[in-house]
Amino acid sequence: MRMGSRAALLSCAALLVAGPGAAQTAADTAGIREAASNYVEGWYSGDAARMERALHPDLAKRIVVNRDGKSQLNHMGTPTLVEATGRGGGKNTPAAEQQRDIVILDIFRGVASVRATMSGWIDYMHLARWNGRWVIVNVLWEMKADR
Repeated sequence: MRMGSRAALLSCAALLVAGPGAAQTAADTAGIREAASNYVEGWYSGDAARMERALHPDLAKRIVVNRDGKSQLNHMGTPTLVEATGRGGGKNTPAAEQQRDIVILDIFRGVASVRATMSGWIDYMHLARWNGRWVIVNVLWEMKADR
């Protein structure tokens, strides 16, 4: 095998291992995990400042609910979520029941998808690199139990 062919083969193998949505850098992965952790831990600890650090100012957090047999989209923005966090809503969950599973599903350049499994619900988050740091822009969530 010629040296040029071997290098091309190694480059292709590296792309297959990394996948098309692989993190740009280890710092990207760390920044994404930090934003998701600030969101989860901020909620459980009632730390509004930590929650706010995780969020883009124009966050859209949405859930589909059924009212009278019809789907309805409920929306929450950054101010409402930060305020609810500061009121300590997450502190009502006993420590032994606090679930904090964070899985980075995909990263492509300056955007990422993350799944956070918490005690009573699942959050699917979209993050973006915003002014040099990773923040949560969108959250679509669903309760684990039937409502």
